[in-house]
Amino acid sequence: MISAASHLQPLNGNKWPVNFKRIMTINKVFIAIGCLLYSLFIRFPLLAQSGLTVSRHTIAVFLPLYLDSAFDASGEYSYGKSFPKFLNPGLEFYEGLQLAADSMNKTAAPLNILIYDTRSEKMPVSAIVKRPEFSQVELIIGQVSYGEIRLLADIAKKKNIPFVNTNAPNDGGVTNNPSLIVLNSTLRTHIQGIYKFLQRSYGTTPVVVFRKKGVQEDVLQKYFQEIENNTSSVSLKLKFVTLNNNFSSAQLKPYLDSNRVTMCIAGSLDDQFAKQLTLQLANLNNNYPVQVMGMPTWDIFTEFEKKDYRGLEIFYSTPFYNAKLDKVSIALTNYFKNNLFSRPTDMAFRGYECLLHFGKLLVDKGANLGSSIGEKKYKVFTDFDIQPVFLNKTSPTLDYFENRKIYFVKMLDGVIKSVH
Repeated sequence: MISAASHLQPLNGNKWPVNFKRIMTINKVFIAIGCLLYSLFIRFPLLAQSGLTVSRHTIAVFLPLYLDSAFDASGEYSYGKSFPKFLNPGLEFYEGLQLAADSMNKTAAPLNILIYDTRSEKMPVSAIVKRPEFSQVELIIGQVSYGEIRLLADIAKKKNIPFVNTNAPNDGGVTNNPSLIVLNSTLRTHIQGIYKFLQRSYGTTPVVVFRKKGVQEDVLQKYFQEIENNTSSVSLKLKFVTLNNNFSSAQLKPYLDSNRVTMCIAGSLDDQFAKQLTLQLANLNNNYPVQVMGMPTWDIFTEFEKKDYRGLEIFYSTPFYNAKLDKVSIALTNYFKNNLFSRPTDMAFRGYECLLHFGKLLVDKGANLGSSIGEKKYKVFTDFDIQPVFLNKTSPTLDYFENRKIYFVKMLDGVIKSVH
């Protein structure tokens, strides 16, 4: 079971402010926010002990909850009737964790879950790891920033336990550390996935990579060219085109064909460039049929649902595809609708999935979790394909683990669906 009554709470030296519930009466919109926050301040009930001696396992979860800035010394909420957006990701992830913990409580999973606020000024990570309860931790789950990846990875390595980086698509410069698991696939992995996808589906189609000048764009082009030079299959023979900042559709025409479809890759992570390129291609699509392959950052774009993009097929890659049609997803969505008066974001689904998947693996494998981290048991929403990464091809040193599963999503006329 989950001993949440004593452990699923903020471990920063403070109690949850119990008087926050009064904010829920301000207005209907803020009631939803209040409910979400209030859920952080209650404790899960302990399940009855069965009388059997069960080996318990401990998970530490690091989240950016910003409790020190959200509440003053007397426990009063600091932002009045407003709700800063920067609070959302950590709270949504936590809400998913809580619902997963509820599910695991029903199966009496022998887990203790410790929640730490990475934005706590009173208790930095350096102090957290010295706390008595942290000595029992067998798995670290983190919703982290770039600078926190190496810190938590180093701690996990010293303890010889896994650290699951759930959100940052980056290794944080970490090498020679098999304790690190990058769940949100790195850019290099996405480019490898895009290239293979195009090889399978667009092997005879003209492929043009439109890019802008920039260091990041040079890295993207380098990744594509390395894959092209080392592929064991027929290469795509990509054509790279560098555009100026104020390019027009006329500058794109010479690279398109009026008689056949051209696959156009947006070779930049710059949002404005992506939107400008896609809009110009949408304007040309009637006379110069095109399809667009975007970057993994495109999953947050809502512009492509507008009528200006009608008829244009847009693709992008993601390691987290969830059509939300399964029973669990529907139940989570209904919970948010009925109790929080909102819709769950991807962070809520990710929090639920991470705790359920890796929590069950920990219960199953115990001290052998690290060597079994890639097992595909206990799928929740997505298919993780956790593989070892060797950055130096001439060395047998394992640098970290990474989720190599990449889904491809197609957007057409506002409708989104998985194609692979």
